[in-house]
Amino acid sequence: MSLGMLAAAGGGEGFEAPGQDIFWWPLFGTSGAFAVTRPALVLVISAVVIAVVLTLATRRLTVVPGKGQMLTEAGYGLVRNSIAREIIGSHDFLRFVPLLFTYFTLILLNNLFGVIPFFQYPTMGRIAFPLVLALVVFVIYHFLGIKRRGLGGYLASLIPPGLPGWIKPFVFFLELITYFITRPVTLALRLFGNMFAGHILLVLFITGGEYMLLHSHSLGLQILSIPTFGMGVVMTLFEILVEFLQAYIFTLLAALYIAGSLADEH
Repeated sequence: MSLGMLAAAGGGEGFEAPGQDIFWWPLFGTSGAFAVTRPALVLVISAVVIAVVLTLATRRLTVVPGKGQMLTEAGYGLVRNSIAREIIGSHDFLRFVPLLFTYFTLILLNNLFGVIPFFQYPTMGRIAFPLVLALVVFVIYHFLGIKRRGLGGYLASLIPPGLPGWIKPFVFFLELITYFITRPVTLALRLFGNMFAGHILLVLFITGGEYMLLHSHSLGLQILSIPTFGMGVVMTLFEILVEFLQAYIFTLLAALYIAGSLADEH
């Protein structure tokens, strides 16, 4: 269904497809960094929700856990055992579990806010948030590497052994870009891109169905609004899966990068 057909059926006003402007939602102020935006408020709410839920779920631990304790232990066990211990190793993993568990819960809840009523905003659809999370990972990554080997040894470890002398400067330059620019940027963009695109598609199906049902003068378009809303429901279920996977993948990659900084060789 083209936008022109929707415009003609709707009396000429036209259907306005959602764009990136739906992610810029200032609540107070309108000037860039000085504006208090909806994603910033949602992020603060998510931190409060996580703190309250974890406090209530772990306040009275029992041998036979209730539902809240069971869900909390399942999430913690997933991060602790399946990610931290398996990736980083049993010797060093424990000190990084709080960071990784915080990442997993924070990203997951903010992703799920994209489909939870009254919120319906994926915070990680704003590039600044996943970029800051990625930068924190790489500050820790480089700090651990420099602490372990010293600055000179750390930079020297970027060059694989056994290379001819003439090619080492080129490889060093490429590895420097990879470790200091490419990896943190791609880590952030992977999360951002999935949340951004998924939310755009959800809004497109829902607003498109609403437009055809309520604003169209064509019976055919009104009938087509039913499968459009149906696709919105299907996409919502698919988006929930993607939101969980993206939280898991981001946390997994963070653990992989930390493990790389602790390894004898990159």
